[in-house]
Amino acid sequence: MAERSARLGSAGAPPDAWLVGSVAGLIAIGLIMIFSSSSAYAVALHHDATYFLKRQIVWLIVGGIAGVVAYRVEYQRLRQFAPLVLIVTVVALGLVLVPHLGIASGGARRWLGYHSFSFEPSEFAKLALVLYLAAALAGKGERIRSLTTGVVPLAIVTAILAVLVVKEPDMGTASLIAFTAGAMLFAAGARLMHLLMIVAITAPGIVFLIAHDAYKRARILAFLDPWKDPQDKGFHIVQSLLALGSGGPFGVGLGFSRQKFFWLPEAHTDFIGSIIGEELGFIGMVVIVALFVIFAYRAARIALSATDRFGFFLALGCMAMIVIQAFVNIGVVTSAWPVTGVPLPFISFGGSSLVVSLVAVALVINVGRSRRRAL
Repeated sequence: MAERSARLGSAGAPPDAWLVGSVAGLIAIGLIMIFSSSSAYAVALHHDATYFLKRQIVWLIVGGIAGVVAYRVEYQRLRQFAPLVLIVTVVALGLVLVPHLGIASGGARRWLGYHSFSFEPSEFAKLALVLYLAAALAGKGERIRSLTTGVVPLAIVTAILAVLVVKEPDMGTASLIAFTAGAMLFAAGARLMHLLMIVAITAPGIVFLIAHDAYKRARILAFLDPWKDPQDKGFHIVQSLLALGSGGPFGVGLGFSRQKFFWLPEAHTDFIGSIIGEELGFIGMVVIVALFVIFAYRAARIALSATDRFGFFLALGCMAMIVIQAFVNIGVVTSAWPVTGVPLPFISFGGSSLVVSLVAVALVINVGRSRRRAL
């Protein structure tokens, strides 16, 4: 009875203020910087400087509603639906590749829907995998230390999702799927040697894919030496570095970016961090990194204090999914990572990414409602 009372008493624990505050800060910065970085492009393309800002606010409302639902449902009930969610996601990823169903843009076929009402199944695939792995790892226990019955079956599921995403093509999101799965398997106690074996087995296929795809090969070469071809292959990286260099310690001032005037491609999406660095300087980038670190720390503490293994893996997976993507994006804009085309969570323009990130945060907070001790 005492144990039951303790559970009931902790079930209503308030959301972690530091975690919520860090996410709110990132979203606020995102809205400001989306308007700043996209206004010139929006005027030229849509004759409305607030075009992208208004669309992001709509997606923020949608994501907020979805987050409230994810927060209010008992997260333990999600465990039984994990296989179904995964199957639906695999079907959606398959439909993206079907002509006249999947929406193509910029040489990629990544969207389902109709024009403005489209979404990226690959974004939801990350969350679906986290949910599935959390459910699977919660039931495996010590069996995760076995290669054949522990790691391999989950690696196969991860590979299926990653391959479908690569076919779009979207190597960036596919790599995030793999990194997130690797982090969850390692946290579950999988042997490092087994994980390295999986990497060694898959590495030749990745190298072959890059070597026989001119576009992917050009991205790797541009990463190694962007200044060798600054007007073509290395254009994104060079313009990003020029933006960051122009910002200096304190930036050129909010709204005064020069790179956003059609010099830097994807200024309001994948390379919004470059505009932040230009307008707000090194200090602005430090604030962004600090907010993600606060989020990661508080989410990790919630995961460690979860009352069950499923809650632990769910919170940890959601945290890893967001934080890994954030630092990959920051790595891209600073030329520390090859250009991958992944958005900066909560900040970059993009509806699917924002909705998925908000649902992931809501699930972390949901797990925190039943934590064992005050944080």
